[in-house]
Amino acid sequence: MMRYLAIDLGLKRIGVAYSPDANIVSPLKAIERKNRNQASSEVKKLLSHWEVQALVVGIPMGGSSEDEMRRRVAHFLNLVDFKGEIFYQDESDTSIEAESLIKGEIKYRRDGRVDSIAAMIILKRYLKLGYL
Repeated sequence: MMRYLAIDLGLKRIGVAYSPDANIVSPLKAIERKNRNQASSEVKKLLSHWEVQALVVGIPMGGSSEDEMRRRVAHFLNLVDFKGEIFYQDESDTSIEAESLIKGEIKYRRDGRVDSIAAMIILKRYLKLGYL
């Protein structure tokens, strides 16, 4: 079975989600981004730890920022140096969806949960799984 990791690449945090079998998707703890070398090293560790074969990366497709984001993502992925398959998935509105899923939480704050839930939505979209 194919193991997937999805990332929602942000400037402050990287949201991360994992699927062991293309049927279940779980958000993982987001990576706090201090600099790109530290962040890429942490992504590398996750890919190795979970024995991931495919990486799904969120990209805002069709918008004015798509080309710039593709350049940033390509540079970041060069640092990660992942040897498995890499797929791109439209991440449009995933942060908004993620915030709506957890906004009822009393202690909601910007701690990375929104980023990793966005990564979970990206991976579910890629795998064509239902949302809840």
